[in-house]
Amino acid sequence: MLTFDEDKQDKKIDELLKKEEEELAMILSGKYGIEYLDLSRMSIETDALRLIPEDEARAAKVAIFDATGRKLRIAVLAPDSDETRAILEDLKRRNYNVTPYIVSKGSLERAWGRYKEISFASESKAGVLDISSEEIEGFVSRVRSLDDVQKLIEDVLVEKKAYRISRILEIVLAGALSMGASDIHVEPEEEYVRLRYRLDGVLTHILNFDHETFALLLSRIKLLSRLKLNVKNEAQDGRFSIKIADSEIEIRTSLLPGAYNESIVLRILNPKSIQVPMEELGISPKLFKILDHEIHRPNGMILNTGPTGSGKTTTLYAFLRKVHNPEIKIITIEDPIEYHLPGIVQTQVDHKNYNFSQGLRSVLRQDPDVIMVGEIRDDETAEIAINAGLTGHLVLSTLHTNNAAGAFPRLIDLGVNPKVISSAVNVAIAQRLVRKLCKNCAKEIPLPPETKTIIETELAEATEKPDNLQMEHVFEAVGCSECSGVGYKGRVGIFEAILMTPEVNKAINENPGEEDIMKAAASQHMLSLKQDGFIKILQGTTTLEELARVIDLGL
Repeated sequence: MLTFDEDKQDKKIDELLKKEEEELAMILSGKYGIEYLDLSRMSIETDALRLIPEDEARAAKVAIFDATGRKLRIAVLAPDSDETRAILEDLKRRNYNVTPYIVSKGSLERAWGRYKEISFASESKAGVLDISSEEIEGFVSRVRSLDDVQKLIEDVLVEKKAYRISRILEIVLAGALSMGASDIHVEPEEEYVRLRYRLDGVLTHILNFDHETFALLLSRIKLLSRLKLNVKNEAQDGRFSIKIADSEIEIRTSLLPGAYNESIVLRILNPKSIQVPMEELGISPKLFKILDHEIHRPNGMILNTGPTGSGKTTTLYAFLRKVHNPEIKIITIEDPIEYHLPGIVQTQVDHKNYNFSQGLRSVLRQDPDVIMVGEIRDDETAEIAINAGLTGHLVLSTLHTNNAAGAFPRLIDLGVNPKVISSAVNVAIAQRLVRKLCKNCAKEIPLPPETKTIIETELAEATEKPDNLQMEHVFEAVGCSECSGVGYKGRVGIFEAILMTPEVNKAINENPGEEDIMKAAASQHMLSLKQDGFIKILQGTTTLEELARVIDLGL
């Protein structure tokens, strides 16, 4: 008696159908002149699949199964369909070298099945960006101006594709990296959402976009930064990172609840932005010589003062790189570690079990030669740091004061014994950052008589003026394609410093104010912030308007 094996029969039918599918794919391969592949015989890379979201891949009947650098191999079912063409054209616009292959629907189903293995795990893993770093790198190479950023985003917004959120985030990040932005601000208003970059310390408008796109972008950023999606009425902080070439760039995320949704600020910590040699900080020759001597002393304290964003950390890092050698041990205590320095031990406070004072105590047991304390905020940290400077360590740190003279009253306010201050502190510095004029478009103009009088009066007592300093003309910002129409490109420091001398020592012991310290330091003939700024104006480095933006000129 014959028995009917249903399972065996079904299997045979499936094999015949698969064979027919593959034969049809081979026929189409000949029709379109595109090579045929059977994906059941191929390895499918999950990282390659991530380049196109699953819903988009299924809709267009495509799958990227191999990615080597910017070379992509993509499986297609119908190369002449509008959806497939759109995908291929988009990949080419993103500077990918794309090779299509004709496959059967069964092959595509096998490839699509691999999506469940990845589940875009990169989004749920903190510190990993789900969008390709290579794509960001490609956008960086295409962005030359703020107009480019605006145009690229507007083009994606018009498309209204599912992948537009990843694409917009790629462009925003790439634009910020290309233009050298330190922060990205995304701010919801009642009618629109505003995107701005902080360029050279100044916020610059990029474009406005819709709330629907913002909501999706906010969710994406929350996922990347490992923040809570359902929390909308509390501030949240997170981070993620991207790799561009040989650099790992950390992105710090800050969310703040607002009237019309959460405000986003992305801080870009690009290691290249901090790698400024001491020689390029903008320090005047006399002060440079003094500071070069002070940072090579075996003990004492160097204090750098100024408001947030004035470049204090960059300067201290430049000092550390200058003194670093295999014969000394350098340890830092930071909040947070913004940039990693090779060959230097860096630690980070957590405000619970490891604050600045606790960290400093621990550091002293590590036999350091040089210690950098990110900021002196309280009396305990101040006392330990001062004592470290007295006991055979060179200590570098920062204070939030308006000028160099203010460092000494501030330490006294924190409870440090004035006699100890005069023994420990070698020099107090103050600094600001001013934007540099774009060399391509800066326009020479006559120096107005009233301004000339003010500058001459201010520089009359300055003994450290460059030889043959002209007083006839200055330059103004114009704007061109090189500087994205801003008129400025890059920043440079202006500095002042007060050394510990017998006169300053005497003033410190008499419970001084800032004026008392400045009078005691007058004999040092060091440039003030204002004088250093005026010299840089006359040299064509910056403008009067820019100097007035960062310090009070009394005009």
